[in-house]
Amino acid sequence: MTDSDWGDWLPRAVADADPDTVALWYLGCNGFAIKGSGGTVLWIDPYVGTGDPPRTVRMIPIPFDPEDVEVADAVLATHEHTDHVHGPSQAPILANADADLVAPDDSLAVAREEERWTDEYAVDDAQFTEVTEGDELRIGEFTVHVVETRDADATHPVGYVIEHDAGTVFHAGDSKPSPTFEGLAERFDIDLGILAFGSEGTIPDKETGEPVQTKWYSDENEIATAANDLGLDRLVPTHWDMWKGLTADPTALHDHVRSYESPDRLKIVEIGDRIDL
Repeated sequence: MTDSDWGDWLPRAVADADPDTVALWYLGCNGFAIKGSGGTVLWIDPYVGTGDPPRTVRMIPIPFDPEDVEVADAVLATHEHTDHVHGPSQAPILANADADLVAPDDSLAVAREEERWTDEYAVDDAQFTEVTEGDELRIGEFTVHVVETRDADATHPVGYVIEHDAGTVFHAGDSKPSPTFEGLAERFDIDLGILAFGSEGTIPDKETGEPVQTKWYSDENEIATAANDLGLDRLVPTHWDMWKGLTADPTALHDHVRSYESPDRLKIVEIGDRIDL
C-alpha cells in the first residue's frame, strides 16, 4: 500500500462532493480528479510514486492512497511515462471502483506487458480501453475527445478534450505547443486548459548516472504560446511542482501570458486544491 501523507481526506472530498457544475482536484504532477454534477468521476494521470531517486526525486506530498479511492468511472492516461501510467497508483482504483483504464496503445502496453496489472492486481483485461486520436467516448455525463498532442519524449501521447454541459476541459498531458492546437480552438470552446510547465535542469542520465541537461516540459514562452493557440479562458499550469531540478515558479507566467489574447485568466493551483467550472 502507498503511505499517504494526508490520510484519506482527498478521496473522501471527491466522493462526498456534489458540484453544481464540474469540480477538479489537482493531485500534483499532472494528475486530476474530475467530478461532474451528475456524479461521474474521471481520474487523469494520477500518480503517487516517488520517482526513481536519485534520478527523479518527488518534491511534493503523496496526497492519497489509491486503495482509498472508491469512486471512479475511468482512469485516463495521456502517455506511457511512469508518472502517467503506474500500476501501484492506478490499478487499485480500477480494482476497487470497477473503473476502466482509457489510454493509447503504448500506455496499455505498460499496464498489460511491463507491469502485468491483470496478474498483480484484481484487474481484468476487459477494463482496458484503447483509444487513439480522433476517437470519441461517452463516459457518464462527459464526452471525451481523444486529440493529437506534441510530446517528443513520449512514444504515443494523446490529449483529452472533456465536454460537459457546464463547460469544456482540455488536458494536454506533457504536450508542448502543437500545430493542432489552433484547430482545437476552432472546434472547441475550452474553458479550462491544463498544460505542463517546468524549468530546464540537470538530471542524472538513466544509464550512466552522469548529469545531463534536461527539458521535459514547456517553458514560460512555450506554455504562453500554447495557451493562446488553444484560445483558453483559463490556463492551469501543472507539473512545475514535481521533480527536483525541474521545478518552476508558475507565478512568472503572469508576465508571459498578459500580452496574449488568451488565456483570459491564469489559475495557479497547488496540490490538493479544487477548481470549479
